[in-house]
Amino acid sequence: MPRPLWAGAISFGLVTIPVKIVSATEDHDVHFHRVHLADMGRVRTRKVCELDDQVVPQDEIGKGYEIAKDQTVPVTDEELQQMPLPTAKAIEIAAFVDADTIDPVRISDSYYLAADGQVAAKPYTLLRKALERSSKVAVAKFQWHGRERLGLLRIRERAIVLHSMKWPDEIRSPDELAPREAEVSEEEIEQALQLAERMTIEDLSGFHDEYREALEDIIAAKADGKPLPAPADDGKQDKGEVVDLMAALNASVKAAKESRGDDGEDATVHEIRPTKKTARKTPAKRTAASKRSTASKKTTKKTAAKKRSAS
Repeated sequence: MPRPLWAGAISFGLVTIPVKIVSATEDHDVHFHRVHLADMGRVRTRKVCELDDQVVPQDEIGKGYEIAKDQTVPVTDEELQQMPLPTAKAIEIAAFVDADTIDPVRISDSYYLAADGQVAAKPYTLLRKALERSSKVAVAKFQWHGRERLGLLRIRERAIVLHSMKWPDEIRSPDELAPREAEVSEEEIEQALQLAERMTIEDLSGFHDEYREALEDIIAAKADGKPLPAPADDGKQDKGEVVDLMAALNASVKAAKESRGDDGEDATVHEIRPTKKTARKTPAKRTAASKRSTASKKTTKKTAAKKRSAS
């Protein structure tokens, strides 16, 4: 079992469940050192006091809050630990909600809650079964790294998982980021739904970090004095290129069918009907639109082919 990060209890009404928090995820990123390029010596961060320009040892570094430009109030770890919070050593369940009412944007880090000792086995199992049968999740409050946080308890493979959550006022509104409303035809919506259906899978275990693998190949090549791997052509279309949306969707559906082993003969389910605006265009403009549509299909097919070869 990974090293526990926190020990306390789940408070569920009058029920107390001793638990330990362990991380539910692992870091597989490639980490770099900062080095002096002239001699490859490590470059380290020095903690220097801005008043006397002296390096400060770790045991002399504490927390302080600036209440005015020239006035900082020191706050010790002991003072933070002694704050009168009921959640200091408890994950206090405050409510139960339907799982589909939780906005995924609010979910942050994930942790497993391990039963701490045999005395915790029965109440732990009781809470787990209650969550499983109700199809609900528990909203809780707990103290973590010097502050009170909002949490979410749910079940994953017979274990209780604690998700750290953002408080409601920490979520930014996306209103100013949303694009202006654009008209989309029913044919386009139907083709997008068909594409989503063709791309639907039940198991995500096949996904892997291609960036990390490529980075490891570069590091291995440099370590062995070999040439670096050739850069891959991402096949992305130019941002300035005008896309025939229906043609791109049709080509994508066909490519998705072919990747699943289908013959792809019936990929174009809906006929692309010209709109009134298209019908009023001159023959020359229709020819140009047709060329763009053909180019878009070729680009999409090439991209799909490269994705299949890469997989």
